[in-house]
Amino acid sequence: MTSLTPISPHDKVSDVLARDESLIEVFVRAAPHFSKLRNRAMRRVMARLVTVEQAARTANIPTERLVHDLNAALGLGDDRPSVATTAIAPEAKPSDETHPTDAPVVELDVREDLRQGREPFSRIMSAVAALRDGDVLHLRAIFEPAPLFTVLGRRGFAHESMAHAADDWSVWFWQPATPVAPVVAAPPIGDADDVPANDEHTVYLDVRGFNPPEPMMRTLAELETLAPGQTLVQINSRIPQFLLPMLSERGFTWEIDDSRPERVTVRISHAR
Repeated sequence: MTSLTPISPHDKVSDVLARDESLIEVFVRAAPHFSKLRNRAMRRVMARLVTVEQAARTANIPTERLVHDLNAALGLGDDRPSVATTAIAPEAKPSDETHPTDAPVVELDVREDLRQGREPFSRIMSAVAALRDGDVLHLRAIFEPAPLFTVLGRRGFAHESMAHAADDWSVWFWQPATPVAPVVAAPPIGDADDVPANDEHTVYLDVRGFNPPEPMMRTLAELETLAPGQTLVQINSRIPQFLLPMLSERGFTWEIDDSRPERVTVRISHAR
């Protein structure tokens, strides 16, 4: 049965398609760029990481138009006509920042991983961890990896992105001489007293109040630096269903406590 809740810009593409897989064709009509969603292996990675808003941005189409057309297909749209759906041809799209051209460049191509449905986040974070002072990471992907901008922005990285084609992107990440302001996607909703302080054995991560896929991306980023014997405690407002299989793939175990209203605690540790 179709839910009566309208689709919002912050919904993950995977959640939208879970409601009705035929909505793939709404994406494709909005922009040929989305034809990759017809590939089930590719959907496994792209759709669960990207929100509708981020997908619209990547395809260079208005978010409002895409949300309107998706809701209309579910019978939840209003009476306003949809904006013409002529897709904008991909072109170079630099961000406000420009990467240094005289710095050493580390190349990382994850296009084939994404085409085969393999999740490349660990490879990307390993490459980031191995960067030396002054290095620039040049990432090649089949879509603009918008969730990474926030995750790496928290670590002081600036980025520049450019589309060579609808399914071929270059993104550069580097740490500028003048530190960038930390990226904050949304304020946590928990009080400071609600979350214990970190200690040598336990790291606490409050992801309540963040829009998907930010909670998962933040959690995976923290796990990249989790020492053996440490436990990461994720504090969420719901059970992170998409995160759990990714934890198993990475060799982590978890325990879930959902006994409190609107608060789910997930204790994550290295498997022994």
